[in-house]
This record gives sequence, structure tokens and C-alpha cells, in this order.
Amino acid sequence: MQALHILLERKRVIDALKFLIWGEKVLFAYVNGILESVEEGVAVVDVNGFGVNVYISGSTMDRLPGIGEAIKLYTYTNVKEDAFNLFGFLSKDELSLFKMLITINGIGPKGGLSIMSVMAPDDLRFAIIAGDTKSISSAPGIGKKTAERIVLELKDKIKVSEDDMLGGSDASLTGASSDEAFPARDEAVEALVALGYNSAAAMKAVRKVLSTKPEAADDTEMLLKLALKEMF
Repeated sequence: MQALHILLERKRVIDALKFLIWGEKVLFAYVNGILESVEEGVAVVDVNGFGVNVYISGSTMDRLPGIGEAIKLYTYTNVKEDAFNLFGFLSKDELSLFKMLITINGIGPKGGLSIMSVMAPDDLRFAIIAGDTKSISSAPGIGKKTAERIVLELKDKIKVSEDDMLGGSDASLTGASSDEAFPARDEAVEALVALGYNSAAAMKAVRKVLSTKPEAADDTEMLLKLALKEMF
């Protein structure tokens, strides 16, 4: 009887927490405090005397402030029958992508963290739009089929377009199509892919060049040479 009582009490607490998270309120939209310690995959944040464990990606861990400094992590709360875990990110953008990833069948919070550990938000967007399953499947625990599902299910949900990421959003202002307005850009990306670089890396390199040297937008040879330098 005592064991049954404990189980019922646990269920009552879990149900109450689920209401707070998925009901009218959102529990722990972010954690704001002092970074107490960092272990592999977990940051401990002191919030008014309470130590809060927050699971973080490798990318987030590399960008954390020093111990004893202020930190704000935007969080996703995962509640299960036997666990109550927070997953934190330094930006809302990262959190948003993480939430999108875990909507994919077969990808839980830990799988989402694995992907976010090896790919920055822009890199992940590039990979999804370009269909670069190889880069996505480089994350530990993410196989080729899972990477293909990510591309298939999220490609249309990624708000930023390929033209926006390549710095080509001005095409809409001129009334020209993407291919007409930026032939050098497209040719440079195609040339990089032909040289063996993946589409996501190629688009990222070209975008970086165009952001610093917009005059290269009309010169395929110059754009390609500068983009190649970005690849090393």
C-alpha cells in the first residue's frame, strides 16, 4: 500500500508539473543566475541560492562565461515519469532549432543536443536546405536515415531561405529572379561542390565572402578564389 501511495503521489506531482509547462504557464522559459560549475554536458547555475542542473550542448559549453560570472540560458523543459530535465541554450535561435529537431520521430532531447553540439544554427540551416545529410549524420547517434528525415521534415519549415543566407535577399527589390540577379554566386557554389566540398560548406563560404566583399557578387572568378580561402 505504501508503494502504491508513493507512485500515486509521484504521478500527481508529475501531472501538476505538466500542467505548469504545457498548460496556461510555461515553467522555466530561461534560467538566469551565476555559473557555479560545468561538467561534461551539464552546467550548474546558481539561482538565488538554488543550484539548477541544465543540460547543454558541446557548442554551448565552449561559449560559456567563466565560473562565477552571470549567465542566462533559454531552456526547454522535458518531463517524464522518472525525470525532470532542463536543456539550455545561449540564444533563442538555438532553442528554436532544438525544438524543431525534437519534433522529428526518433530524435529526443539528447539527440537534439548531439546535433547542436556539432553544428551551429546557420550551419544546420544550410545543411537542411542543401540536403546535406552527411554533415547532419556526423553528430554522434544520428544515422543517415535520421538525417534524411530531418531534411525531409524540416526543409519547408526553415524560415530563412537560401537566398537570404547567401546575401541575395536584394533580388526581390530589383524584381529579378535569383538565377538572373546572382549568377556568379550560384556558379561559385556549384564550382565548390564540383571540387568536392559539401553544399552547406560551399554556401556558407560564399555568403561570408559576399558579406565582406559585395563587389565580388558580379565576378565568379574572384568570388570562387575568395570562397576557397574561406574553406581553409
